[in-house]
Amino acid sequence: MAFQTARTWHMIAVPFFLVANWILVPYNLFSCKEERCSVRDRTVHFKDSYIFGKADAERFIDIIKNFFGKGRYPAFSIYDETTGHYETKLHPVMKILIVLESIAIVIVAITGVVLYNLDWSPFGIPIAAWILSVTWYFASFFNINALGLLRLLHLLAAYWFVFELVVHVGIIEFDPYVWKYHKAIFWSGKEDLSDRQFVKIIDEDEQKRVTGEH
Repeated sequence: MAFQTARTWHMIAVPFFLVANWILVPYNLFSCKEERCSVRDRTVHFKDSYIFGKADAERFIDIIKNFFGKGRYPAFSIYDETTGHYETKLHPVMKILIVLESIAIVIVAITGVVLYNLDWSPFGIPIAAWILSVTWYFASFFNINALGLLRLLHLLAAYWFVFELVVHVGIIEFDPYVWKYHKAIFWSGKEDLSDRQFVKIIDEDEQKRVTGEH
């Protein structure tokens, strides 16, 4: 494929990439049912969904134990029927990678502006020039020019996405019933929770045991 053709396809993909990460993901994070729209509910949802915590560390230890034949592989998805809320939908490793992914997305966007157009100035605001000015300061420490540093960062972020894609798909493929994930991602938008392979459901009775209620 010629360079200009590849660049054209690349630029077509850019808005879809940014919309998915800067519009759809935040929408999914902050959209909610009326009874669960408080700041506290959204904060808890964000922490459970994306922040690696104690429960994730325990699950990760169980994963390592399972690798050595010690115990059962923990659930990928933990769903609380009493609240209609996922306690987690991610493999513990993904909660670590997602922070790095968010940083990489910002790097891709910032560096991509200059690589797309050195003089990009929407509404007369010299954004590309500002980015170049800041980059020149850091580029001096590496004895390269600003454009070279931006291109290097852009490529490193791209290589990170390739690596993360391999890890992400690899984690999904560990499940022998992997079709339900592909179906949820590309077709139904909902995970099949009736299959208890790597899925845990917290029902009302279990919730009472956890909280000590009678």
